[in-house]
Amino acid sequence: MDGQGLKELFEPFAAVTVRRMFSGYGVYADGICFALNLRGDIFLKADGLTEARFAKAGSEPFVYSGHRGKVTVMSYWRLLSSAYDDPDELKSWCGLAMEAARRAAAVKQAKSARRVERVAKTQKAPSAKGKATRGARWAKAAPRRSRR
Repeated sequence: MDGQGLKELFEPFAAVTVRRMFSGYGVYADGICFALNLRGDIFLKADGLTEARFAKAGSEPFVYSGHRGKVTVMSYWRLLSSAYDDPDELKSWCGLAMEAARRAAAVKQAKSARRVERVAKTQKAPSAKGKATRGARWAKAAPRRSRR
């Protein structure tokens, strides 16, 4: 399915943008990727709160073999074939995927904020009393005499 076909498919759910990704497309709503189109199938984002519903409905996760045969199971699950023809079912599954994608984005954002805080704490700020840092003291030291 091409980008325009994906936009038409997800039209009952929301206006989406489609971007080339890997060997397929990423599908975004509100700037968040909630679906992938890979190998001719559509996969929706899932997490610990929604995976059981996908599994119970008969869906399967996206799995690929990576470098040196390492098998990776992604957090995207195949869209059920019945959802292609039923706009209400499609909206329901996409709603679950969007919720999972938002939770994942929030976790990623929180981790990034903590990382920025750690970096800021490790950088030394100049002291209020104007004490020179080690590098500044060395710069003020008398120049070395040359040996001739």
